[in-house]
Amino acid sequence: MVYRLFSAIDVGSDELEMKIYEISKDKGIRIIDDIRHTMELGKDTYVTGSVNLSHMDELENVLLDFTKIMKEYNVNDYVAYTTSSIREAKNRHIILDRIRVKTGLNVCVLSNSEQRFLSYKAMSFKPDFFSFIEEGTLIIDVGAGSIQVSLYENGFLSTTQNIKLGSLRIRELIYGLSTDKEHFNSLIEELINNDLYTFKKMFIKDKKIKNIIAIGDYGEYFVKDEMNGERIIGKDEFFSRYKKLMKKSPEELSKSFDISLEQALRFIPAMEVYNRFLEETKAEKIWFPMVDLCDGIAFDYAIKNKKIKLLHDFDEDILNHSRLIAKRYKGNQEHIAILEKNVVKIFDVMKKYHGLGKNERKLLQIAAILHDCGKYISINSAGESSYNIIMATEIIGLSHREREIVANVVKYNTMDIFEEMDAYKGRINDFMLVVKMVAILKVANAMDRSHKQKFRDFKVNLKENKLYITSYNSTDITLEKGLFNAKAKFFEDVYGIKPVLRQKK
Repeated sequence: MVYRLFSAIDVGSDELEMKIYEISKDKGIRIIDDIRHTMELGKDTYVTGSVNLSHMDELENVLLDFTKIMKEYNVNDYVAYTTSSIREAKNRHIILDRIRVKTGLNVCVLSNSEQRFLSYKAMSFKPDFFSFIEEGTLIIDVGAGSIQVSLYENGFLSTTQNIKLGSLRIRELIYGLSTDKEHFNSLIEELINNDLYTFKKMFIKDKKIKNIIAIGDYGEYFVKDEMNGERIIGKDEFFSRYKKLMKKSPEELSKSFDISLEQALRFIPAMEVYNRFLEETKAEKIWFPMVDLCDGIAFDYAIKNKKIKLLHDFDEDILNHSRLIAKRYKGNQEHIAILEKNVVKIFDVMKKYHGLGKNERKLLQIAAILHDCGKYISINSAGESSYNIIMATEIIGLSHREREIVANVVKYNTMDIFEEMDAYKGRINDFMLVVKMVAILKVANAMDRSHKQKFRDFKVNLKENKLYITSYNSTDITLEKGLFNAKAKFFEDVYGIKPVLRQKK
């Protein structure tokens, strides 16, 4: 049996963690070791906007110890990520450079949507995941810096929202406002309720939520004592357990769970978040799957290296979520569906000429889905408005760079991209990627200029430097033909291939 030793490192907001895994095709993924060091990097960032450089020595020394442990295990490969504590810090570039120089570790910054997506990937390998998401299920991922709330319906993601009220951030906001235990807990509830009610009103509405999946650092303490390790519990059992624990002071919780007082102070808001969502949604069950970012990193690595197969189509989750965003902004659903089909067909036929892969194909689909969302704000400035909407909207699973690529493809579908070349200084690869995708989107969109889906039945083929798009529909395509050449010219300038519209009745 051939296996690899892999190390996943999470430079978190309240803890540094490294897990070492044994990964093989035969046995899958097995945890060998788990090393943790409590350190509240996020405390500085959330209060002052920067990580205090006085903490750098400790951070560097812990990560240096991690590298020594990896050498002792003869680890084959590693991936190190950091999240909001450094992502939101003004001095993040200094911190990351110092880590690289001192330890040799290349720590990459995850966007929030990438971070949550990795945890979802790890969770998808749990046996209960698929039965849960077939029904209305909320995933409540409580991190130190924020909460991610995602709704699954009929097996696919329908919406996701980030709320900047993580356990550490909540504690920093209200710590010191009250020394009374009950008053302290009521302040947490008040802080949570505003965003909870907004999310419920906008995204849940009258939908039936049957299950909650609770992700976060403190679920293990909630289920390990009186629950005998049971990870799926009914709402009544949860409420009973919750009430007992909330009667304890932070000092008592610290002693009961053998954790620090600081961790106990974060445990309280984390549990309050789960409690309030369970109360408001009237869900019947709550599941603590016990997955974290390190697990997500390991599963993602194993999938990319073909050691395990992904059991759930997360790309379809991303596309489905994008379609629902388009629907929210009153996009023409029939036009969007045909445009998505058009761009995929052209992309696949042009593969030899654009040299792009599966991920770029997905980004182009998202751009097609969201191409006119800005019309909700301004018909005349739809490109600019679409860009702003996309950049302000979290699309789960996409990095900030990928979201920016999608936003620019949509923007320059109706605007002149070559006037904006200076904005891409030092990023010529991204510029050319956007140009190639814009060329395809322009042609695909021109095929349905009337929004009457005249090209439902069509074929695309390449012959002698021409891209023939042939409609097998008797509907009059005079409008499409008449307005096609301007879009075709841009495509020809980019690829050296001339698109030609034809009709066979």
